[in-house]
Amino acid sequence: MTDDSEDPNDEVQYHIGAREGEVADSVLLPGNPERVDKITALWDDYAEVARHREYRTATGTYDGTPISVTSTGIGSPSAAIAVEELARIGADTFVRVGSCGAIQPGMDVGDLVITSGAVRQEGTSHEYVRGDYPAVASHEVVSALVAAAERLGHDYHVGLTMSADSFYAGQGRPGFRDFRAAGSESLIEDLREANVKNVEMEASALLTIANVYGLRAGAVCTVYANRVTGEFRTEGESRAAETASLAVALLARMDEVKREAGADHWHAGLSL
Repeated sequence: MTDDSEDPNDEVQYHIGAREGEVADSVLLPGNPERVDKITALWDDYAEVARHREYRTATGTYDGTPISVTSTGIGSPSAAIAVEELARIGADTFVRVGSCGAIQPGMDVGDLVITSGAVRQEGTSHEYVRGDYPAVASHEVVSALVAAAERLGHDYHVGLTMSADSFYAGQGRPGFRDFRAAGSESLIEDLREANVKNVEMEASALLTIANVYGLRAGAVCTVYANRVTGEFRTEGESRAAETASLAVALLARMDEVKREAGADHWHAGLSL
């Protein structure tokens, strides 16, 4: 096979450009390729293993734990491609590391949102499974993210995320020439009343696909905007990255404890 083959079983994955042996079991998934450098700066060591289109992949260690990062670009379609191809070369745990807009009062810019489940207002996951299939985060990943945020002293919130396919119309913002999509005037208020915490563009597809394939996945995002107060600042970007990196190390320890106890699932009776 040549390196430019579209065969999903080819040695080199067509879009991400990585091959088996080049990624760890656990992969962080930021959207912006520039975030790869900011994430790997927190690690013990790393090396870039692939770069193609929006996908940059690096592998290293954090607190002695093997870890990888692959940028996915903007939106669920490209994130789904990354998950598909990373899974084919051995990854089984995925943590989205991103930014978001908060839609509940009392959520400050710079806070973290840890996703427990997601509203599937994106089209990618619907091409995998029926619309009433839930997008649910792995309880192990959620637990590890919460523990990591606690240990690092970061303010965080846990709850439901809405994932949209567009930044403007799909998130209740005006489009070009003040275009308004049907229902956009009430979208954020409707979600707020349903106790949804935040809005972003990838989590629901990631969680849905991971559950379909029997993989572990979760998401942690830094609040850049609060849609209630109108506040916006690109602040606290590294908090999600360091929380996700520590969570991967905690997941590795959780897996070790499970093996030692002969348990299939992490639960409160097991101690780190």
